[in-house]
Amino acid sequence: MPKIDVNQVADILKRNEVDPAVLKQIVAEMQAVLEAEAGEEKPPPIKKQFCILISDPEGTLPEEDYAGWVVQIPEDESVATTQERIHRAAYEFNATKRGRLLPATTVGEALENVAAKHFKEAGVWVKTKTPVLMLRTNNKIPTETTEKDARWNRA
Repeated sequence: MPKIDVNQVADILKRNEVDPAVLKQIVAEMQAVLEAEAGEEKPPPIKKQFCILISDPEGTLPEEDYAGWVVQIPEDESVATTQERIHRAAYEFNATKRGRLLPATTVGEALENVAAKHFKEAGVWVKTKTPVLMLRTNNKIPTETTEKDARWNRA
């Protein structure tokens, strides 16, 4: 919402012939609010990065690096429908004028280029438009230094 100067508000109220006592009270309250907001300066937000961490206690995933995207779907829906939802949003996008000019042919292109309104209609919320690295974990915290050393020396 755009902010307006307190003096401009006072001038507007004067032009509309507001009682001077009420005018003083309104201006004083607005000054108090501005002073309170000035004292509450927030530190700049910390930049964050998404990462997908996959539990692999049996070691069934290969040692290679993978990339993926982070998306959200409604809580009461099955995650097995996620790909179908992305495909549906891409089909809707490809039917638009912009989609006909630059159609999404892969899931990556769809997640990067399709507008959020198409995903919202399909019930998907894309959290990362660019792929993030996926990390494997054996889902255990080492308890002894020898166990930790053996895990790191395995590579």
